[in-house]
Amino acid sequence: MSQIIQQSMDLYPQGVPEATALPSGEFLSTNREGEVSVVAPDKPTLTVVAPPKEKRNGSGILLCPGGGYERLAMDREGFHVAQRLVQYGITVFVLKYRVPSAMGMQDPSIGPLQDAQQAMWLIHSQRARWAIDTSKVGVMGFSAGGHLAATLSTWFKKPLFPERGRKHLRPAFQILIYPVISMEGDITHQGCRHALLGENPTVEKVKGLSVQTQVTTNTPPAYMVHANDDKSVPVANALCFHQALIEKRVPVQLLLLPKGGHGFGLHHPTDWFANMMEWLTIEGYVDK
Repeated sequence: MSQIIQQSMDLYPQGVPEATALPSGEFLSTNREGEVSVVAPDKPTLTVVAPPKEKRNGSGILLCPGGGYERLAMDREGFHVAQRLVQYGITVFVLKYRVPSAMGMQDPSIGPLQDAQQAMWLIHSQRARWAIDTSKVGVMGFSAGGHLAATLSTWFKKPLFPERGRKHLRPAFQILIYPVISMEGDITHQGCRHALLGENPTVEKVKGLSVQTQVTTNTPPAYMVHANDDKSVPVANALCFHQALIEKRVPVQLLLLPKGGHGFGLHHPTDWFANMMEWLTIEGYVDK
């Protein structure tokens, strides 16, 4: 009987570029529900969660868990979501990305994005191995992972590894669940801003990583979910990105939930996941 395939690989088989040689500081943490997070991740990996071969439909998603750029909710916003996605024939690539660290990165503000670009490049370069159609490979992120996913979706013309080019960096679509979007003003998540930009960032850095300012007519279509009562990441983040996409005539669907707070993952009375799958199907990224 065919089973789901799960395989983990180093994101950089030849070693992390520009990384300072330091002992690993990452460790695992478990919440009251038994869900595992990785704290201070500094060894980036990509874990493929694939349907049985006969059930793959060519669609793929690079999945970025959240955690305030301090930890990664690998179960709640990673593997639990992946297990549900593969039921629809989607091959999922769960990214354990590095969080910003002045000790381990030359530029902490772009360290996570380096990993996201490397992951998308790997997925495209191994498309035959996983039987995926790159025109149906998108990115999905939660909270800080939503910021990373949105940054990947707007910075694809700025390759952080120039030798690889930019051909294989653009996601076909983006799915953002209660995402951090802006580094500006009162609407940002202060923990994410501090982790990425430090104490006194320049105006250019703030603007560059405020994703709503980076939208173009070539930004991938987006599906977003946010709760109006989110006190950790204000709903204004999703609203400002929604507005920026509309202004550039980029297709976008935004599901606003009256309640739910932050960090609910799949656990919400409203089945946003079913609504998302309907959007993916209508837009042609997943077969009917």
